[in-house]
Amino acid sequence: MKSFDYAAPRTLDEALSLVAQNPQAQVLAGGTDLLVQLKNGRRETDLVIDLKRIAELKTIAFDPKKGLTVGAAVPCAQLCAHADLRQHYPSLAEVAGLIGGTAIQGRASLGGNLCNAAPSADSVPLMIALAAQARVAGPQGIRDVPVEDFCVAPGKNLLAPGEFLVNIFFPIPAAGFHAQYLRFTPRNEMDIAVVGVGVSTRVENGKITAARIALASVAPTPLFVKEAGDSLIGQAPTPEAIAQAASLAQAAAKPISDMRAPADYRRHLCGVLTRRALTAALAQ
Repeated sequence: MKSFDYAAPRTLDEALSLVAQNPQAQVLAGGTDLLVQLKNGRRETDLVIDLKRIAELKTIAFDPKKGLTVGAAVPCAQLCAHADLRQHYPSLAEVAGLIGGTAIQGRASLGGNLCNAAPSADSVPLMIALAAQARVAGPQGIRDVPVEDFCVAPGKNLLAPGEFLVNIFFPIPAAGFHAQYLRFTPRNEMDIAVVGVGVSTRVENGKITAARIALASVAPTPLFVKEAGDSLIGQAPTPEAIAQAASLAQAAAKPISDMRAPADYRRHLCGVLTRRALTAALAQ
């Protein structure tokens, strides 16, 4: 591994200054991906900027009227144990518990999972289903980006030089709202999803009034299938409506064949898991 310098700013302004002065620096939130990539040569840098000492990036804030804000460096273990999160966003607590094993969850963060931009990231489809917004800081100020627009290619995100992720905001769930994430892996723990599906639904007066569906491991980036969710709006939560949405999600998938699964099997799983995830969300 190539040697590098290390900096650990304690304020947002200090971090912005460091990143502006060193646009090729690598930013560290948890390090479970970055440190491995530096070690195996997939990335190189002269400076690593550790953001874990900045209060804004290590805070979980819940407002019952607005929603949940999760700092980019909050470890998954903290999310799993947070009372407000477990009550109002149980699917998010569950997915935080899927990322790696216990030791990994002590460092890994939703922010790092998003910035790593892996097509197989477990948390990103659910964040898309929850209509999350990513807050980005940089030389031009602060901007908010829908999570579905954040990943632009395998391992690449939309952060410009000098920018980094500050936090992720989740709107407060309305009455009748439920979300679910399901994945298929050959092993139960510490494995990469062959396919992952995140969904959310809202039911009012016996009709679905909102729905979002997103997929993992079947496209170059986590895939928001808007048309599949939109097909449910105005429908009763019937098996036929669910099957139609699952078929649209399956059709939108762009999987490849690799050592973990052939493309046709991944496409099949998209339909199966979307149907199961929607059924589970609507059953709640």
